[in-house]
Formats: sequence, C-alpha cells, structure tokens
Amino acid sequence: MRNTLRAGFTLVEILIVVVILGILAAIVVPQFTNASNEAVKGALESQLQTINSQVELYRVRNNGASPTLAAGEANDGWGDMVGGEYLKDTPINGYTGEGSVDAGVEADALAGTRDTAQGWVFDGATNTVYAMSFDGEWLAHEDEFDGGEEEGG
Repeated sequence: MRNTLRAGFTLVEILIVVVILGILAAIVVPQFTNASNEAVKGALESQLQTINSQVELYRVRNNGASPTLAAGEANDGWGDMVGGEYLKDTPINGYTGEGSVDAGVEADALAGTRDTAQGWVFDGATNTVYAMSFDGEWLAHEDEFDGGEEEGG
C-alpha cells in the first residue's frame, strides 16, 4: 500500500482564510477613512490659523487696511499676500483641492462642496478667511456638518 502525500490547501481552508481577511478589511478600512478626514480637518484648521494671522499682520503693517483677496487678483486671488512677506505659496484647501480665494461671507464657504472650484472665501468686513466646505469642525460630506443652518425657528 502506497502512502501519497498531497501538497497544498483544500478549498475549505482557502475559503476560511478569505472570509477572515474580508472581516479584517471591513474593520480596518473605515478607520483609515476616518483618519484621512481627521488629517484634512487638522490641516485646514492649521492653514486657517496661519492665513488669518497673516491677514492680521498685513493689516497691522498697512495701517489697518485689509488685503485685497478676490477673484481677478494675482496669485489665484491672493494678491500681495502670496510671494511677499505673508504667505510663501498659494494655500491649497485639502478638501476641495483648490487654492483660489474670492470675496464672500462664511455662508458662501459653507455652501461649498468637495467639487467646488474654489478653496477659500475672504470676508472683508470681518477680515476673516474661511475654508470652503469646512465649518471649523466638520467637512461638508460628514453627517455632523450643519452647512451654516441656524437651529430653531
């Protein structure tokens, strides 16, 4: 009687491994997505703090005059802010992937989506720059994003 050894895996063993890998992937993938969102939010918060600090520095150095940040200006609307003493390069909004800035108010920024062809909004009345599609805590695609809507009546 001959003993034959079979090398390899059975179909059941392979299916068990595939199922286990599928379960692990289902657990890990959402965590990577969440980490990506957190990274974008952190970068936007940091950029907004830097930009708004530089806008204030501009105002201090120019006797209270606000910079002209609007479409049609040089450097994607950033004018004198980019390339001078204030911002090294045009800041890119990590959520929309755009760097252009235009005049507007916070509600204009909150109305944006990931596909908006603009990165920033500058409110000349308050001398504040806002990131498109970001309310300071949530990104536009997240369930908690309120889009600037007021609660109540």
